[in-house]
Amino acid sequence: MNAPSFAPVLAERRLWLFVFVAALSAATGFFLVPDKLALGIVTDAGYWCVLAAFIIFIGALWRTLRDDLARVLDAGLRGADWASVAVVALCGSVLLVHEAFGFKIVMDELMLLGTSMNMHFTRTVQTPFRGSDIHGTFVIVEGRMDKRPLFFPFLESVIHDLAGYRPENAFILNAVLVFVFLALVFVAGRKLAGRRAGWLGVILFAGLPLLGQNATGGGFELLNLVMILATLLLGARFIEKRDGASFTALCYSALLLTQVRYESAIFLVPVAAIILWVWWREGRAILTWPVVAAPVLMITCALQNRIFDIQTSAWQLQSKPGYSKPFSLSYIPDNLAHASGFFFGKPTDQPNSYVLSALGCVAVAFLVLLIAKRVRALSAETPMSAATILFSFAFAAHFGLMMCYFWGHFDDPVIRRLSLPTQLWMVLAVMAVLTQFPKPAVVRTLLVVAVLGVITQGIPSMAAHAYNQEYLAGLETAWRREFIAEQPRKDYLMIDNDSILWVAHQVSATPVLSATNRRDAIVFFMKNHTFSNIFVFQRFMIDPDTGKMTLRDGDDLGPDYVLEPVKEERLALLTLTRISRVVEIRSGSKVLTKPEPDHVVPKNPEEIEKMRQAYFQNFLRQLP
Repeated sequence: MNAPSFAPVLAERRLWLFVFVAALSAATGFFLVPDKLALGIVTDAGYWCVLAAFIIFIGALWRTLRDDLARVLDAGLRGADWASVAVVALCGSVLLVHEAFGFKIVMDELMLLGTSMNMHFTRTVQTPFRGSDIHGTFVIVEGRMDKRPLFFPFLESVIHDLAGYRPENAFILNAVLVFVFLALVFVAGRKLAGRRAGWLGVILFAGLPLLGQNATGGGFELLNLVMILATLLLGARFIEKRDGASFTALCYSALLLTQVRYESAIFLVPVAAIILWVWWREGRAILTWPVVAAPVLMITCALQNRIFDIQTSAWQLQSKPGYSKPFSLSYIPDNLAHASGFFFGKPTDQPNSYVLSALGCVAVAFLVLLIAKRVRALSAETPMSAATILFSFAFAAHFGLMMCYFWGHFDDPVIRRLSLPTQLWMVLAVMAVLTQFPKPAVVRTLLVVAVLGVITQGIPSMAAHAYNQEYLAGLETAWRREFIAEQPRKDYLMIDNDSILWVAHQVSATPVLSATNRRDAIVFFMKNHTFSNIFVFQRFMIDPDTGKMTLRDGDDLGPDYVLEPVKEERLALLTLTRISRVVEIRSGSKVLTKPEPDHVVPKNPEEIEKMRQAYFQNFLRQLP
């Protein structure tokens, strides 16, 4: 038998065509297109590129899995593994029932929702910041490009297309994804070490409150886990099948994974390693035409990343005073301390799982030793084991990148979610090393420990969800949504610096700065009763010694606005959150919003129509 060689691979003409297309696409995405034009191209073409990639991915999945699906259908209900279905269903339900559905990480989730709103209504990629009700139709007046990748808002927009636009569609998507994810965990565990190993992985995740928090939110973390695990499983399938359908499915899964979270591009490395390894062993390049064209569909992804060069604020360094660069090796010691604080912190303070953390840390250490021994003999491993070994390098790189991140504190309420890929690696490591302990008693014991972890820590922690109470932005968002639900109609205007929340709920909104700079427009609306009410959202900081309340920076409308409190609540210590009604607007002692004396209405219909048109044009110019 001839030894594996790359020579036949390099002789493939289609491979060199792919290299040419990839090089040209990279040059276009990163260098050739001017910055100002780049974001415009993404705005107009981003949705269509993701749609094309998604359709090709689903088609490739069907081609590679249809024989397996046919066998499952032939087996019928009696042949189904109902015990495993019950484990996945029960564990998924545990994660969903103890957390309230809502937007948990405001800075991400509302931006994603807003982008999905624009994708649904206009098929463009923008986050709306200004919107208004015009004759009963809500119109997005202004938006801008967001830095967040497009796959999650695209899937949200698909649900909007099928079920009608509702902000709650984000929760439906994540509720479905949690069952998909747990099913994939079971499949991975079964392939690594048998059926009970799959159960163990699912139960370990059922005891992780952080997963429940994201499963009931509107963020992209759960989709990120689904795509990482799906890509790993498809990598194992390509190692096993070595055909065009499995190759296309793997490549497009990786392509879509990179468009979920920015750092998920790390997982392209093990995908490339799997492909090159299979090609080398086969002595031929397995390359399909959809994959040859794939780099073209990634151009918009590269163009969107230009936003980090165009907008220096995109790194959010201003959110952490004292930091001047997003990544540095000097951040590692502090971030490791915070990671330990998350994994082994008190369940009342952190949405962690002692069982998963302890077993995961030990298992990762064992897995590293196994990889050191087996990486040079991958051909002797099962496809799933080989794929797990190669993906482990990416998991390790991902964790290292997070430890070099200026905001990489895993115990921070906003950053905890970034630990989820690492916890996926921990669970995979637990399942992978079980083959080294072949006695059934070992798996049974671990299953008992995992179940006890869910009962004694996971469920009580999720039921109390005390870890949610320290994130004031999330509490205020839920409070605002309660206010929206209380209003009989959405014919009011809200002045709020977080205007995207209101616009995404199809409520007319404008930021505080706009309301102060365009005071005349607000006066115009009040005089003409354009809105049933004009409200303002504000947060007050309370001095514990004097009890004096001070407005948060950026919330002050100035002395010209006369406000009447409508609703207020102390959502956190030493703060007061308030919604007030704008009663009138003054200029000194003069009331600007007082109605003008009556004018004589002309009798000529043509003159009346001219007045209506003139008023409408002025109304459009004044929109918030």
